[in-house]
This record gives sequence, structure tokens and C-alpha cells, in this order.
Amino acid sequence: MAVYRKDIKVKRFPVVERGASHYEDIAGQALDNSINHLNHCYKSKLCGAEGAVEFRDGGVYTYDNTGRRYLDCLGGYGIFNVGHRHPKVINAVKAQLDQVCLHSQDLLNPWAAHLASQLAAIAPGDLQYSFFGNSGAEAVEGAIKLARLYTGKTEIISTKNAYHGVTMGALSATGRDVFRKPFEPLLNGFVHVPFGDIEAMEAAINENTAAVILEPIQGEGGINVPAPGYLRKVRQLTKKHNVLLILDEVQTGMGRTGRMFACEHEGVVPDILCLAKALGGGVMPIGCFMSTSKIWKVLESNPSIHNSTFGGNPLACTAASACIEVLLEEHLPARAAVMGNYFMRKFEELQAKYAGCISDIRGRGLLIGLEFTSKELREKVQVELFHRGVLVAATMNANRTMRIEPPLIITESQINLMIDTLGGILSEISEEELLEFNALAESQGVEAEAMESKKKAAPRAKRRRVPCPRYGMRLVLAPVKKGKKKGSSKKGAKLKGSPSKDAKAGKKSKKGSTDKSKGKK
Repeated sequence: MAVYRKDIKVKRFPVVERGASHYEDIAGQALDNSINHLNHCYKSKLCGAEGAVEFRDGGVYTYDNTGRRYLDCLGGYGIFNVGHRHPKVINAVKAQLDQVCLHSQDLLNPWAAHLASQLAAIAPGDLQYSFFGNSGAEAVEGAIKLARLYTGKTEIISTKNAYHGVTMGALSATGRDVFRKPFEPLLNGFVHVPFGDIEAMEAAINENTAAVILEPIQGEGGINVPAPGYLRKVRQLTKKHNVLLILDEVQTGMGRTGRMFACEHEGVVPDILCLAKALGGGVMPIGCFMSTSKIWKVLESNPSIHNSTFGGNPLACTAASACIEVLLEEHLPARAAVMGNYFMRKFEELQAKYAGCISDIRGRGLLIGLEFTSKELREKVQVELFHRGVLVAATMNANRTMRIEPPLIITESQINLMIDTLGGILSEISEEELLEFNALAESQGVEAEAMESKKKAAPRAKRRRVPCPRYGMRLVLAPVKKGKKKGSSKKGAKLKGSPSKDAKAGKKSKKGSTDKSKGKK
């Protein structure tokens, strides 16, 4: 008997010899591996298309695999508040590697407890208890769950253009359709009102509102700073209606805006505070939500009702602890205020010179948004800054706005380098090119307005609330659409309401056959 063997394709398992040159080896394959195994879009992504691989970093600089140096004015979207590879944070993590890396889950974790005590000491008001996760989205998820658990209510008010993360709960609070629509239906009970509109927020509060979730400054929304007093009014409103206030300081916290927490600019104390990004000192990922002793009591009956396997691990907690110490010892929140003011003055000078390019500058501390007159102009400037050695990025919910979010240790001379580089790029943009960009932006604006008008003109179906005795709450039911189903006809409608002649006849004959069979029996 003949035996035939099929050709079997054997996959090669990539191995790299770890040693003096292993990073160079994987850096050389980074672009291909990124395209083939991470995301195909890397072939069109700015840094990816260039094949630039992050090779080493330190302070306010990043270096690629060719040795090029970049001034980091992006700061990893707000991760590197204390700078890249701060020695104190690095040494703390290295020391912990020789002690305990990941906790057993069954014994007490001393670093989590120590970090929680440090956060309680620097947090505003009576925020005392912390829960640690791994990211900002996790912190938001936990905050929403805590608010619902404590109040026994289900509805959360968020703001339009807000960004709270992209896990299902956090995404339900996020206020931009481009992220939300592909994953709908999301969690029920989320309402979005315009950011900065206190009347709209008050109108949205009802008997089933558990909490308001808010960024003190909208980061991904375009670095939107509300009018003075807005945050304080929101706090007064939530207290008046017995609603919890959740502040998402994932991006604004840890000294970024000139205070340790952005809410301190208005003397506001939230009921729940969310932190992440810079909390890990630019070395380890960690997220956290904090609350008061009164609210935390709701977790006492079942402490494991919300948990995270890697949350609060010793490596992450020791990095966060060292990060807080660096922020305090080096007075980095105050430094962010001073350097932020210097940056703003320099940007205002550029705006006066290139008014046709820069339409607005806004921000607080070292969280600054530079809005250009068009998305295309912002893209061109961003690409040129990259080629000239300055890293920046757009804000995710406002594509004309470029974020300036450098490490808080940036100096005046480094700021001057960024300003001179940006000024050089703007000076090279021709009048014809600028007119073309602005005409395109205008046509896009008209299209967007028409779409928005159409959306507003569309009749909104009313939702109704019905009591739910089982859970002791009121459920919001979407309206049932009335009308014919696809493919239905008058004849079909008649069939649905009353049996047809054929159906009646069938029923009769069936009855008759049954009677006959009974008679036979």
C-alpha cells in the first residue's frame, strides 16, 4: 500500500539571542513585524512609515535606532511627567526585582498599602481609599461600578467630546461617535451633555442619576479648558441633587496642569478620583481610583466584588511611589505652571505672526492645545516637526488641535528649540498652500454643519421608564418601531390578524379526521 505524505508548512519560531546586540536585532525587524503581526496600518503611520524605532530615551529626549534625537513634546500622551527613565524610579523598580515582582494575592502586599497611604496624603479633601488596576480605562470602569453600587442608581452623566477610555464601560462614558458607533449598543444609562454647560447638566439630572463623570480639562477633546468656576458649579450641583462626582484626572493629574491635581485650581474635592498615565513614573503601567471612607464601606460586605489580577503589583506600586516622591522633591507641579506660562507666551507670539495658521491656543500648565486653521495644515506641521526632531501628536477628538505635553522637567532653552523649529516650518508655508488648506477646511465645515442639522431635524423617539421591582430601579426602554416589516403586504397583515380560508379549511379537515379516528376507536 502506497503512503502519501502531505506537505506540511512548518512555522518558524523567531528567537533572539539576548545579549549586547539583541535590541539592534529586533529593531531591524520592527517595521515588518509591526505590519505583519500588530496592525497593517503601520505602513502608513508617520513614525512607522519612516521605520523609526524607539531605541533609547532619557530626560526629555527619545533616540531612534539610527541615532537621531527627538525632543519629546508629546510625553507619551501624558506618561512621562517626571521625564524618561528618571533614575529614582528606575532604581526603585530594579531594587524591587530582587525582592518580589508579582504578589501572591494571598498575603499582604506592602507596596500597594504604602502607595495608598501616600496617595491619601496628597489627594484633595477626604479621599482615603485606593484600588489599583493597570490603566486609565480600568480606573474609570471601577469608578462607574463603585458609583452604581453605592447609590443603587444606574444613570451616569458625561460630556460630549469626553474621552474616558475604550473598554465597554469607559467607552459608554466617552463622548465621541467615531469611537462609540461601531460598538453599539453600549451600556445603558449614559447621557452626554455639552462640556462647560451647567444648565444642560442640571437638566440631565433625574431621580436615577448615580454620578457625573468629568475631565477637569478635556484632553482628547482638544485641550478644552472650561470657563472659571465651571468645576465648582458642577460640584455644587451634584451635592444639591445628591449625585456623586467622578473626576477623571488620568491625563490632568500628577502635576501636569500646575497643581498635583487639576481640580485643586478651583478647590473642588470629588467623590471618586481616577488616576493613571503619569502615576507609573514613565516606567510601569498603573491605574487607580480613589474614594472616601463613607463610599468605600459599600465594598466591605464583598471586598472581591471588583478585582484585578495584576492591579497593585509590587513593581508598579514601587514605581508610582517613587514618582510621587520625585514630583514633590523636585517641585514639578510648580515647574509645570512656570514652564507652561512661558510656552503660552511663546505660542502667542507665533500666533500674532502667523494668524492665518494658528487659530487658537489653550491649556493650563504643560497641557497645551495648539489649534490650526485646518486638519491638513496640522498634519503637515506635525510631519515636519517629526522630520526636524520634535515629537508631537494630535488630540483624538479634535483633529485640528496639536497637543503639547512634554515632561515637566523641560527647560526654557528646550522650549525655545521647539518654538524656533515650529516657526521655521510656518514661515515656509506659501500663501497659495494656506489658501488651499483653508478652503478645504471650510468645505468640510459646511458638510459637518449640514450633517449636524440633519441629525437635529430628525424626530427623536421618546423613551419610557418602567419600574423593575426585582432590582429596585427604573429601566429605560427604547421605543418599539411601529409599521410593516420588510416584505410584508396587506395580505400578510390580514394573515397575521385572522386565519385565511385555506387555514380555516385545514383546521376543519383536521378536526374531521380526528372525529373519524375517534369514531373508529
